[in-house]
Formats: sequence, structure tokens, C-alpha cells
Amino acid sequence: MQSTDLGNKESGKLWHRKPSPAARDGIIVNIIHSTSDYLPKVLRFLNVAFDSSGDCVIAGDHQGNIYVFDLYGNRFNLVQRTAQACTALAFNLRRKSEFLVALADYSIKCFDTVTKELVSWMRGHESSVFSISVHASGRYAITTSSDTAQLWDLDTFQRKRKLNILQSVGIQKVFFLPLSNTILSCFKDNSIFAWECDTLSCRYQLPAPPESSSILYKVFAVTRDGRILAAGGKSNHLHLWCLEAKQLFRIIQMPTKVRAIRHLEFLPDSFDAGSNQVLGVLSQDGIMRFVNIQTCKLLFEIGSLDEGISSSVISPHGRYIASIMENGSLNIYSVQALTQEINKPPPPLVKVIEDLPKSKLNSGDLKIKVTTGRVQRPAKSRENKIQTRILKQDLAGSFENKENELSDGLNKKRLQVLLKGYGEYPMKYRMFIWRSLLQLPENHTAFSSLEDKGVHVAFLNLQKKYPIKSGKLLRVLQRTLSALAHWSAIFSDTPYLPLLAFPFVKLFQNNQLICFEVVATLIINWCQHWFEYFPNPPINILSMIENVLAFHDKDLLQHFIDHDITSQLYAWPLLETVFSEVLTREEWLKLFDNVFSNHPSFLLMTVVAYNICSRAPLLNCSLKDDFEYFFHHRNNLDISVIIREVYHLMDTTPTDIHPKSTLHVFVALTKGQYPVFNQYPKFIVDYQTQERERIRIDELDYLRERQMVEDMQAEVDQQRVEDEAWYQKQELLRKAEETRRELLLQEEEKMIQQRQRLASVKRELKVKEMHLQDATRRRFLKLQQDQREMELRRLDDEIERKVHMRDREIATTAKDLEMRHLELESQKRHYEKNLIRNQEAVAKEMREDANAFRRKVDLEEHMFHKLIETDQTQNQKTQELIEENLAKAEQACLNADWRIQALHKQRCDDLQRNECYQEVARLLRENRRKETEVLDAMMGEEAKKWEEAKEKDFHLKSEKKALALADASRKWFLEKEINDALEHAEHLYSKVPSYPNGQVASSGAPRTSQLDDVSEMDSSTCISLNQRRIQWDTTERDLVERVRNLRQRLTVQARNRRQPPHLLATQRA
Repeated sequence: MQSTDLGNKESGKLWHRKPSPAARDGIIVNIIHSTSDYLPKVLRFLNVAFDSSGDCVIAGDHQGNIYVFDLYGNRFNLVQRTAQACTALAFNLRRKSEFLVALADYSIKCFDTVTKELVSWMRGHESSVFSISVHASGRYAITTSSDTAQLWDLDTFQRKRKLNILQSVGIQKVFFLPLSNTILSCFKDNSIFAWECDTLSCRYQLPAPPESSSILYKVFAVTRDGRILAAGGKSNHLHLWCLEAKQLFRIIQMPTKVRAIRHLEFLPDSFDAGSNQVLGVLSQDGIMRFVNIQTCKLLFEIGSLDEGISSSVISPHGRYIASIMENGSLNIYSVQALTQEINKPPPPLVKVIEDLPKSKLNSGDLKIKVTTGRVQRPAKSRENKIQTRILKQDLAGSFENKENELSDGLNKKRLQVLLKGYGEYPMKYRMFIWRSLLQLPENHTAFSSLEDKGVHVAFLNLQKKYPIKSGKLLRVLQRTLSALAHWSAIFSDTPYLPLLAFPFVKLFQNNQLICFEVVATLIINWCQHWFEYFPNPPINILSMIENVLAFHDKDLLQHFIDHDITSQLYAWPLLETVFSEVLTREEWLKLFDNVFSNHPSFLLMTVVAYNICSRAPLLNCSLKDDFEYFFHHRNNLDISVIIREVYHLMDTTPTDIHPKSTLHVFVALTKGQYPVFNQYPKFIVDYQTQERERIRIDELDYLRERQMVEDMQAEVDQQRVEDEAWYQKQELLRKAEETRRELLLQEEEKMIQQRQRLASVKRELKVKEMHLQDATRRRFLKLQQDQREMELRRLDDEIERKVHMRDREIATTAKDLEMRHLELESQKRHYEKNLIRNQEAVAKEMREDANAFRRKVDLEEHMFHKLIETDQTQNQKTQELIEENLAKAEQACLNADWRIQALHKQRCDDLQRNECYQEVARLLRENRRKETEVLDAMMGEEAKKWEEAKEKDFHLKSEKKALALADASRKWFLEKEINDALEHAEHLYSKVPSYPNGQVASSGAPRTSQLDDVSEMDSSTCISLNQRRIQWDTTERDLVERVRNLRQRLTVQARNRRQPPHLLATQRA
């Protein structure tokens, strides 16, 4: 047994290895739900329910956690947390993913398992809901509490009806009967009523149970066909009610250890057509016992005294049982494992062969001692009696007829002996034995060709005539019937073919090839001569049955004749359904074990035997409806008795009326291809086919014409509706237009009055506005006068500030020149003192001074241009302010002349300013051109000096080398070189123009480098330096004078461009 703890997981697997439930307990999986908190505890499951497929279980615990367990897909999912305990569950709604849950607050909620969302919320109960019953269609639901029961429409989730009762009479249970439209209500006073669902009218009431075994009913269960009601309570008695006869027909006494019954549930079976025979009874000791209500035998039980069951639910297909244990866990049981011992095949026969003494053994005969019996049975059993037979040896040397030899090593005679001994074949080997008896060829290719032709047109709407709940079963039935119709055309017109094939389709639904071949073999052998009188029933076959019945039971046949009951009523319903309507699954399988093991006439003899065994109730019937009901419903007959009667009829019927003389022996299907089936009046089938085709064509023409007429009628109706709507619309428009015209006239009158009042108000406002404008104009003129005076004062202050700034700049320039003179003196002394050691530092300092001078000039130029740009920006802002004030002012006429004059003067000033800008730009271009010429000349001279310095450096090195050779001529050579240097310096002085300080200093740097290695200085060198200093001073004074003149000229031009004071005052205002 596998155990699964859900824990805090919301989804996962139910088991991690394939479950193999033991036959002892049958448990597939045990599910518990424990929390992983600090103090772990087990959450108890309270309710459980299956869905309509039977493969999914929904369960809820006492904290409101609702899980869905998919037994087919091996998954579980947490679908909802309701935060309160659930009291009832239902999972078989029409929408497969929805379920109903009744909660502790007396409400019912509908949730979706896929989206996990709330679908609807239903209220109306005043006490706890303990039962939810859903209609077979899934549209309606009944919720039951102790004081009321309510019927809900699950499409709209609205309450349709409410069952009100007296307080003294409580409700035990209200539920729908399966596969019907009846509601059964059970009350605490043992009264049981049946109601019609649609009209809610009372159909009947069950009588009170006999006083000898009267018990208070607490629990109820109904079979799938809705015919039997089981009821129990605080007693070990079970009452079985027949709802059709409305009477108590059986009382079952449970074992003495059962003192009270807590729950009842019928175990469904796929082959019992809803008439369930096994009932599960849960008693007070927690053990659920399953008993057969026909034989009253205990089949198996689940639960124990240590692990008791609290409640239990069985899946609709009868494969699983879900039980909530008393410890709060959930057990899933396998019904197949629990019934394994019951369905176990019988033990093998033991045959003992004893050899005769060798002296007595001859070739003429063999004496065999055969002991038959079951394995491990007592020796005194009757089945263990020793039988002695003398067998004659065949001349051909074969002991058995080859006709009895079957495929797979089976022998038909031995199978018949086994069948007569046990009455049926073992369940485990039944299908294998059938396939061997019928000698199925398993023609896969031929069947595939039939299946590939698709669904036959005759069975396209099969579900309308035969509404089968299982979609898979319906599809298999449709394919099998279609294959039969493609095999032979007559089967497309045979109305009873679905009834004939349905039990085999249900039995072999997982193997369609075997299903088709079994039905085809049945038709070829056991349905011989059925189609000779097509489309009428087989009169020849029914006549055979009537002759046999007349021979064996003349009174019964005479009774049929007296009440005008023909063989088409007492024989044909059994044949066309192959007894599937009147027998249970086990009985039907037992019967066909014998049918397939005998001559094809065995089936016809079974019909006669069924009538003879039912002789007593048939003789009591006098109405035709009673006879029809009898042969279309199940009856209390023992199938073993019927089979024994069939064998008796097979042996005692004369040869002249025996069906064996007319029906040929068994013929198996051919291997490879299926035989041609044409045992029917072909002309009738062809005629019906032609007529059907003609009718189909006529019907298509009729439908086409009717569609055209309907379309034309729809167009006419639509046109009429459109015309009517158009006329109504026009009438409404006309009325609306009149109404709007009246409204417009009224509004127009109101508008005229309002305009008159508005005109008077405007006149008053205009007068006030004129007064205000006069006052504003005077105030504005005064403000303009004040602003002009203020502007004049500001201009005077500006002029004074400019003059002061000019004087300060001149003084600053003079101080700079003095400082520059001092610096030059200092540099002169520095050069004279450190000429040899610091020539590079002096050259760098001179370059820095030159760069500082240039930056100063650039800064002054930038400030000058910034002043011009600031003035221009101020003028532009003033102009924008004037335009804004002029746009807002309403005195356009008074200020028009003044504005024209201001604009004229502004244009004149713009022209003057433009000329000034052009002059300044011209001067700047001229200055740049001159500076470029000076810079080029200086760079050229510098290049020459550097070349000369390199040459002299070369000569100096040569002289140093020569000095090492001749010390005597050193003085003469040095004097000659000094003279050459002085002459060269005088020559350069005559050619060099006036340079700025920095450039002269940088030019002189290479010259001073020539004297680094001279040990003595001549007086002519000092004279040359004094001359250069005088030249630098003169050049500097000339440059300062030129800058001063340029600034004075620019100041005068700026003053001349200044606008008149009154214009500036107007602009600033």
C-alpha cells in the first residue's frame, strides 16, 4: 500500500510507482494531509465525490482545502481554499470542470477547477446542507438540510422551488433517481414520496413497511436503472423496495455484529444495464460489506475495526471506491483487486489414467480409468467418483474427431464436458475460449479496408435513436455497424442490428476487430435464414420456434393464441436483442458460453426454453402490454434452469421439427477476406436502396426549395419590418420636428428678451469703459513721463560710469606699463647675472609674458563684444515689450503716430549701427592682417636665427677641437670670431623691424646661447643690449598709444549710436 502526504503542496503525483493493490485490502493509495507547522497536525477529510467519468475524485478537509485527484493521470491539484469546512460536495455537473460545495455558513458555492474562480454563490438554507443531488442531465441540483430541500437551476444558479415541511417532520434525504426525471423525498417518519421534476407533482407514495420489521430509515441507495430502492437504519435489516411495483419485495438480514447501518451504496457493473446486484453496506463498526442482493451472499468487505471507514463513495463505472477513514485520511480502493478472488476461474480438472497389465493389453481396446474432480478437494466428494470407461480404438489410429479440434490446442468436446460440469467458462479465459470456438481469422487488412470507408450514412445519426452516455462506446458501436453495412448492403437497412451488436460491442469495445468478427460469425451461423423475408421478421425461423413450442407445451401456445400473441411478440424480441434485455451480464455471458459451444439451433431452442421456464407468469398475463413488458424486461429466472431446459429440448425434440435439420452446422469466417453475405432478397434491398436514394434526392430538392421559400419569406418579412420601421421612424421624426420647432420659437423669444437686456447692459458697460479708459490714459501718460525722466538720469549715470571706467583703464594701463618696465629691468639684471645658467628659464618666462599679453588683449576684445551684444539684446527685449504693450492697448489711434516715428528712428539707428559694425569689422580684419604679417616676419627671422645659431654652434665645436690642437692661436681666433659676430649683429639690427617684447626676447634667446662657452664679455655686447632695451621701450609705447586711440574712437562711436532719451523711456515703459 502506497501512502501520499499532501503537506503544503498544491500539486504533485499521487504515487511514484505503479500501484499494485493486494487482493486482501485492495488499497491503491492512502492519502493524508498534514501541516508542517511547529506543531504538525493532520487535517481531516470530511467529504468526497467522483466526477461523471469516474476517474477524478474531489475531496475537502475541515479547513476548507479542496483537492482534485486524477486517478487516471496520477496527479492531484489544490483547486480552492474556502477557509471553512465543507459539508457536502458534487462533481457531476454538466460543465465538467465545475463543482458544488456546501459550506459551514449554510451557503452553496460553485467553483471552476481549471480557472479556480468562483462561478456562483447560492444562499437560502438556514441550517447545514448535508446532501447535494445532481440531475442526470447536470442542469438541476437538489440541496438538502434538516429543515428544507431546495431545487436549483444550474444554468442560472437560481432557486426554482423550496420544500417546506413541518417542524415535527424532519427530512432524511431528497435526491434524483438516476437516469430519470423523478425526485425521491424521504422523511424521518418513514414516508417516501416520488415527485415529477418538471411539474413537481406527486407521482406516488410508497406504503408503510410491515410492523414486524419496521425500522426508522436513515440511509438510502438506488440502483442505476432506478428500479430498486435500498433503505436501512438503526437495525441489521435492509429493506429492498421495487419502485415500479411500489412494494417491499425483500428484507435482508445482515450479520449479528451489524447493529446499525450508516451508509448504503450500489456497486455499478458495466454489463448489468443498471440493475445493480451488489450493495455496499457500511455499518457502525466502520466495516463496509458488499453483498449480492439476489443470492444474499457476502462477497467482500473493506475497512477493519482498527481502521474504520467514516463514509464511502463508489465511482460511476464501478472501478474505484473512495473512503474517508475515521482517522481523517482518504483511501482509494480497486474494485478489480477486491473481486479478484470472486472472479477467479475454477481450478483445473485432474484426470488419472491407469494402465492395464501388459498381459491383458491388446490393440483392440483400451481401458482407461478417469478420475475427475477439483484439486485439493476431500476424497468423499461426489465430484471425485472414479468413472471407468471402455474406449474402442479407432482403425485410423485417432482417438478424437478432427472436427472437434480447435485452434490454440483446444478441443471442442472437452470444452463441452467442462461447460456441462461447471455451467460456464472461467471468467479469466472466457474471451480466449470464445475466439477459439468461433475460429476467428483476425483479418486485419480486410477489416482495415472496411474501417477506412468511414461511418456509413445509415448510422450518422445513431446517437439520436440510441443515446448512449459513453462517447467511446457510441463511437465503437457506430464503427462496428458501419463496417457491417460496408460488408453487406442489407445491414444498413436492418433496424435491429444495433440491438443485436450492442452487447458484443460493449464486451469487446477495446478490440474492434474481434468485435466485428464475433458479430459477423454470429450473423452467418446463428442468424441463418433471418433475412429471407426482409424487411419483415424471419417468419420461417419463428415458425420453427412455434412448432417446437407446440410440441413441448401446447397449453402455453394455446394461451398465446387465445390472447392473439404471435411469435413476433414472444420470440422475436428475444432474438433481435440476443437476450441482452432480459438477462444480466453474468447470465448473458453464461448463456453464450453454451450458445457458442453448440449447434446454431441452440439459440432458437433457448427462446423456447425461456418461454417454457416462464410458463407460470405468462399464463397469468392476459393483456398484450403485459406480454410486451415481460419480453422486454428482466425477470426472476435462473439461467442455469433455462440452460438445462435447452439441452433437454435439444435431445427430446423430434427430427422433423428440430431446427438442426434446417440450419447447417457452424461455418467459420474465411482467412484473408471475409465471405460474401447475400442470403437476403437482393431485389428488395436494391429497391429500398433506390427508393431511399430517390427519397433523399427528393428531400434535398424539397429542402432546397423550402430554404428558398423561407429565404424569400424572410426577405419579405424583413422588408416589411424595415418599411414599418421606416414609417414609424418618419412619424417620430415628424413629431420630433414639430416639437423642436415649438421649442425653437420659445427659445427665440427668450433669446430676443435676453439680447435686449444684454444690449442695455452693454451700453452701461461701454460708458463705464470710456470713463475707465480716460483715467487709464492719463495715468499711463504720467507713468511714461516718469519713466522717461528716470531713463535720462540712468543715461547720465551710465555716461559718468563709462568715463570713470575709461580713466581707470588708462591708469591701469600706465601702471601695467610701469610694472612692465620694472619687470624688463629685473629681467635685464637677471639676464646679465644668470645669462649662462638660466637662459632657458628666461626664454620660457618671456613666452609666458607674451601669452599673458595676448590673453589680456583677447579678454578686452571679448568684453567689448559682450558689451555690444548686451546692448543689442536689451534693445530687442525693449522692442518685444513695446509690441506686447501695443497689442494689449486699446488706444491705437492716439499712439499710432508715435509708434511710426519710433519705428522710423529705430530703422535709422539700425542703419547707423550696421555701419558701425562694418567699420569695426573692417578694423578688426585690418588688425588681424597686420598681426599676421608681423607674425610671419617674426617666424621667418626666428628660423634664420636658429639656422645661424646652428651654424655657429657647429663652428664653436670646430673651434673647441682646433683649440685642443693649437693653444697658441686661440686668442687670435677668438678675437676674429668676436669681430665676425659684432658685424653680423649690426647687419641684423639694420634689417629687423620693431617687434613686441616677447618676440624680441625669444629671438634673442638663440643669440645669448652663442655666448655660453665664451669666457670673457666684450664691452660691445653691453652696448648692443642697451640699444635693444631702448628699442623695446619705444615699441611698447607705440602699441599702448595705438590701443588708447582705438578705445577713444570706439567710445565716441558708441555714444553717437545711443538713442534719444525719450525713445528709451517709451521702450522701457
